[in-house]
Amino acid sequence: MKIRYIYNGCLCALLLSVLTACGPVEQEAVAPPPARVSVVTMEPVKLELTDDLPARVVPFQVAEIHPQVSGIVQRRLFEQGTDVSAGQPLFDINPAPFRAEVETAEAALQKAEAELAHARSQSARLESLVRGQSVSRQAYDDAVSNSQQAAAEVAQARATLSRRRLDLEFSTVASPIAGRIDQALVTEGALVSSSDSTPMARVQQIDQVYVDVRRSASALESLQDAIAAQPSLDSGLPVTILGSNGTPYDVTGHLLFSGINVDVSTGDLLLRVLVDNPNRRLLPGMFVRARVPYARYDKALTVPQQSVVRIGGKPYVWVVDAQEQVTMVAVQLGEVVEGSYRVQAGLTQGQKVVVEGIERLADGAAVSATDWHRSSPLEASVASSY
Repeated sequence: MKIRYIYNGCLCALLLSVLTACGPVEQEAVAPPPARVSVVTMEPVKLELTDDLPARVVPFQVAEIHPQVSGIVQRRLFEQGTDVSAGQPLFDINPAPFRAEVETAEAALQKAEAELAHARSQSARLESLVRGQSVSRQAYDDAVSNSQQAAAEVAQARATLSRRRLDLEFSTVASPIAGRIDQALVTEGALVSSSDSTPMARVQQIDQVYVDVRRSASALESLQDAIAAQPSLDSGLPVTILGSNGTPYDVTGHLLFSGINVDVSTGDLLLRVLVDNPNRRLLPGMFVRARVPYARYDKALTVPQQSVVRIGGKPYVWVVDAQEQVTMVAVQLGEVVEGSYRVQAGLTQGQKVVVEGIERLADGAAVSATDWHRSSPLEASVASSY
């Protein structure tokens, strides 16, 4: 019996020593491998941040065609909806009354000139007689006065004739500017007057147009900074005009100025953009969108949105060091640009930031890093929001 106890004790001791010897080997075999993560390397890029703002097209020039004389419209001399040139006749007003007035004024001028000639000859005859004291000085002075009065009447008759000729010229209503004319607002046979409030037609210059944009006055400082950052642009800050579907028009726009008054009800400021419109695709009254730059960064660092971890509302990212270990770093973030934050502070060029595999990380953990690839490349000029 004693031998059996000794045997059993030795067997237990042997088993305990074997298990103890095998323990560290088994623990070392089941140690987890480094976490696999995807990283992006911080490299500076050029960013031009823009806002897409609602805007409205305004014609470059508008001329409302009004008659300068009263009369009956005889003819319309243009095709509605076509381009007209400056000085092109648009309407004919019955010229007969004005032609008659011109003839009357011409006759009045001839009469005044005849009276002037008689008065001058009379004063010339009396001048020699007054020297010989054959006539009184008073008679001579009266003749000179009559001559001067006749000269004044001639001048008045000439002015009246010029005015009547001008009225005859105004009986043909011409366009003061080049542009596209809308529909006629009067018809043949209509009586028109220079005092009419309704125009006969409208001509609008649309080979160039204005695009008026409303923007918050609080963004004026950033806009001014964007303009100051590009001093070489003498024609103004470039602006892209977008259609209702978001597709850019093939036109060139430049910011002319910002308004000096803020709308008290909305807090908005007017921005006026001059746009070349050679194909007349932009029509007055159209609503479009204007892509207005408000900030530019030549060496910006960006991180994908999914790489940012927020703790207590503050943003952090995981950074992989040279020993393939991760550390959580606090960052300051700016605008969101197509799925990426602009980094204001906290990161430097060349650092590697974890994008995928964040859920398995802890400070000091070893990782196996591979490069992360975007689904679409980051462009240099994109729309942004805060």
